[in-house]
Amino acid sequence: MKHIILGAALALATAVPSFASDTAAPDGAELYIINLEDGASVASPVLVKFGLRGMGVAPAGVEKDHTGHHHIYLNRPPFGEAEGDAEIAANGIPSDDNHIHFGGGQTEVSLDLDPGEHTIQLVLGDHFHVPHSPPVVSDRITITVTE
Repeated sequence: MKHIILGAALALATAVPSFASDTAAPDGAELYIINLEDGASVASPVLVKFGLRGMGVAPAGVEKDHTGHHHIYLNRPPFGEAEGDAEIAANGIPSDDNHIHFGGGQTEVSLDLDPGEHTIQLVLGDHFHVPHSPPVVSDRITITVTE
């Protein structure tokens, strides 16, 4: 009976893809926000244009060297500084109000944001939404949305 349970557990472990892929990012890859600067005051909706150097954009699910797709970290600590970021690095970026996915390969978005301060950071994810190794992230900026 032990052998059957152990065999089933081993089969399950090898059948499920590993999301801790350590997808390599090339040296010098750079992710940035094209049209907004830290401290900017803007009206909603807020247009955010994504910039990427040294890599290409591919939709989620497409596995190709030196590519990824964009995610916005909205109103949360910078990448690597929040509780749970180690899990994100191993298992993929969640999809919620603070982690916005652009798995279709989009390179810009118009965000409806409430008036007040907001932080925005871009994080590139591989075909499984896992940050690259080393991570390709933009600077985190703070903007103020006016009424």
